[in-house]
Amino acid sequence: MGLTKQYLRYTASAVFGVIGSQKANIAYVTLRGGERGRYVAVAACEHVFVWDIRKGEKVLILQGNKQEVTYLCPSPDGIHIAVGYEDGSIRIFSLLNGESNVTFNGHKAEVTVIKYDHLGARLVSGSKDTDVIVWDVVNECGLYRLKGHKDAITQTLFLKTKNLLVTSSKDTFVKWWDLETQHCFKTMVGHCSEVWGLVLLSDEKRIISGSADSELRAWDINYLQEGKEIGEPEEKKTKGLLGHSEEPEGEVDENPEERILSCQKAGSILREGRNRVVSMATDLNSKILACHGTDSLLEVFRVLSDNEINRIMERKLKKAKKKAKLQAGEDEEEVVVDRSLQDEIQRISSIKASSKIRSFDCFLSPNGDLKVALLLQNNTVEVFVLKTAGKTSECTKTARLTIGGHRTDVRTLAFSSDNIAVLSASAETVKVWNRSTLQVIRTMACEYALCSLFVPGDRQIIIGTKNGKLQIFELSSGILLETVDAHEGALWSISLSPDQRGIVSGGADKMVKFWDFELVKDENSVQNSKRLTVNHKRTLQLDEDVLCVRYSPNQRLLAVSLLDCTVKLFYTDTLKFFLSLYGHKLPVLCLDISHDSALIATGSADRNVKIWGLDFGDCHRSLFAHDDSVMFLQFVQKTHLFFTAGKDKKIKQWDADKFEHIQTLEGHHREVWCLAVSPSGDHIVSSSHDKSLRLWERTREPIILEEEKEMQREAEFEESVGKGDEPVVPGETTGEASLAGKKTIETIKAAERIMEALELYREESKKLEEHKTACEIAGKQLPPPTMSTILIAFGNISPSRYVLAVIRKVKSSELEESLLVLPFSYVPDLLTLFNEYIQNGLEVELICRCLFFLLRIHFGQITSNQMLLTVMDSLRTNTISRVKKIRDVLGFNMAGLQFLQREIESKEDVTFFADATDRFEDKKRKRKKRERAILAIA
Repeated sequence: MGLTKQYLRYTASAVFGVIGSQKANIAYVTLRGGERGRYVAVAACEHVFVWDIRKGEKVLILQGNKQEVTYLCPSPDGIHIAVGYEDGSIRIFSLLNGESNVTFNGHKAEVTVIKYDHLGARLVSGSKDTDVIVWDVVNECGLYRLKGHKDAITQTLFLKTKNLLVTSSKDTFVKWWDLETQHCFKTMVGHCSEVWGLVLLSDEKRIISGSADSELRAWDINYLQEGKEIGEPEEKKTKGLLGHSEEPEGEVDENPEERILSCQKAGSILREGRNRVVSMATDLNSKILACHGTDSLLEVFRVLSDNEINRIMERKLKKAKKKAKLQAGEDEEEVVVDRSLQDEIQRISSIKASSKIRSFDCFLSPNGDLKVALLLQNNTVEVFVLKTAGKTSECTKTARLTIGGHRTDVRTLAFSSDNIAVLSASAETVKVWNRSTLQVIRTMACEYALCSLFVPGDRQIIIGTKNGKLQIFELSSGILLETVDAHEGALWSISLSPDQRGIVSGGADKMVKFWDFELVKDENSVQNSKRLTVNHKRTLQLDEDVLCVRYSPNQRLLAVSLLDCTVKLFYTDTLKFFLSLYGHKLPVLCLDISHDSALIATGSADRNVKIWGLDFGDCHRSLFAHDDSVMFLQFVQKTHLFFTAGKDKKIKQWDADKFEHIQTLEGHHREVWCLAVSPSGDHIVSSSHDKSLRLWERTREPIILEEEKEMQREAEFEESVGKGDEPVVPGETTGEASLAGKKTIETIKAAERIMEALELYREESKKLEEHKTACEIAGKQLPPPTMSTILIAFGNISPSRYVLAVIRKVKSSELEESLLVLPFSYVPDLLTLFNEYIQNGLEVELICRCLFFLLRIHFGQITSNQMLLTVMDSLRTNTISRVKKIRDVLGFNMAGLQFLQREIESKEDVTFFADATDRFEDKKRKRKKRERAILAIA
């Protein structure tokens, strides 16, 4: 038996050509204590790129898996960044080394928003699945899921001073959640359309929302249950007066939702844009408010402080008094000036970007300069500086990241003959890249490009455009040598003749034209040097639009695909008709001929690829290749293997001899427009509607087709497991709050590992029992039974310790879900083991967490089981005593740290910065309250 045919695997090598994906937002980050406002993080398909704005360089890549990034949120300390993905997962990366150690799985659809609380200890995420989940970052686990919205979540905000959360959604509602009781206590219903943005201003006393119209609506928040100041028992009586609460005390008890806070519409601000708000944000101190719609205008507002507002009101009052005095003469009346929202929030300026804005981030520097980073829809990042300190606001553009990518989709790709340079062309530019470094060598302005090639010698390139022109560029100087009017319609395809003396072009004007390369005298050159041009030699007139043309490598035949779904073959020397290949139901968009001129493969919009013999035009095989149109097809040099690219986001490799699918290259997140296989066959470059170019590399790893199919089936099974229904906890009704996690293949595997460990524990315990009985019967100590190889591998540990080691290895974020899918038959053994662990003081916190969760979900079965009575009683006493001990240790440590703090303070005569700030804020708050009380009494 002969050897089976060997195929080599192609793997993803790099993603380039994308500056910032449109799916996610932009965010300022700090790297290793660097200056603020220098680095921005943007999504790049499944990765996150961190750009140095000043140098225009990529400084850090946070590697993703397969799913596209949908949201970015840096932590308050600037050390981490939380990244939300299309499949609903959240990963937390370290900005110091670019690694991710924490993954949260809870959402079923893409993550739409992520926010940290002000300490960075909790994280809240909203998704298209309408759920809001609060995560514990320190313990790396989910706390709870909040249900109530009926559409995708658009914004979530923690309050700094209270344990409250406010969320907005496309269902037109803004909901307030009390996180201590995990319920929604207030729903704001004042919007007629989707709520797209939400910000808190004025020390969280005001909320501004952006909707589908040109109004920004403002609401005043009154907190009705503020805690008493120490030593001020009478403050509660004057609370209604100081908080400007308009409701009588009797009403508060009637409306329980009004006990925490009440919201009252304060007015609205008109935006210049007439369309919906896309995003809305403030700087860190909420002094600046900015928002933008679906256009290229960012509107910036200043939020005035109380002192500034008072000064404005005083000036207004003086003017009004003066006016009243002039009008009334001697009779002076009491003049009242109303305070409007426009007095508190003033428009500073509008920033006009070069294209539509996708998202923005801003921060206010101490000198009053507002730095704004804009991610635009056309794969560009722009940075503006707005001076807000003076009376006039100047806006200057300080940086623009454009060189590393095209503004529009790349429609054509080509490799140079030495495999080093890659050409990519779009609607406005043609770029030449170095394949090994992925750096741009040349960028040249061109018309809308549809096809391209390197001229033999790799010194010039030719582009075919949508206007029917051929553009010839010189690579060394980057100048356009000549534009030739080749066709009257779009020039869809060009092909280099195998003798390398000319090209053939096909266009929408139903013509195929043959061109020869010529060197002519360059009139613009001083040294009378020659330049390349193309000379029109012959024309082949056809009945339909030409979509694709290819020479056979022996230059005997020319294949032309037409709009009537056929492929016509002509002799190149006489242009006589040879064969017509028909069978496709929709037009053939791409075709290629193998190196030995024996096979022709055609890819069509009907999603099929057909392989034909060139001798008689017989169809060898028709393959259902993609789930959408086949956009590009190319043979690998000197083989009968070919690649196809489709609108279904996939690139596939096929064997034209055995008619087998070899492998699928997945990575693109939108339609794949074209690809180019290098002359050596070692590299592939592909371009997509997601603005990215991807480089794929041939490895030395062989592919075994049966294994490949088995892996595909496993991947499909794992995907279907994750899409299963939520596990039901007996006796629990589905309310507003539920478990944060979701069932994934990882949680099922973790549960299986726990079950295997418990099985091993049962077997080993049985062996030890039998050995003990045998010793008693024999009346002497017999040799111990042989231990399991697993226990020996773990260092001769006891079976109970092995179970603990397995539980400890389960990720904190997956622990609850793993215990949830564990059958009840294993729970009695677990409870017995937990009792042993707690008695020995092993991992008390982890064991308590597991114990309380198991008690919650199996409460009915545990309480009705008489066998577990002694175990539960023992657990109760042991757990309480152990937890008390841990609490005492923590209290002792806290007291020790506070004592050390006081010692240092007394020695150095300084107050710790945080405490000093808190005390200063307290004093300021008390002073304001006293002033307000005096004003009210007066």
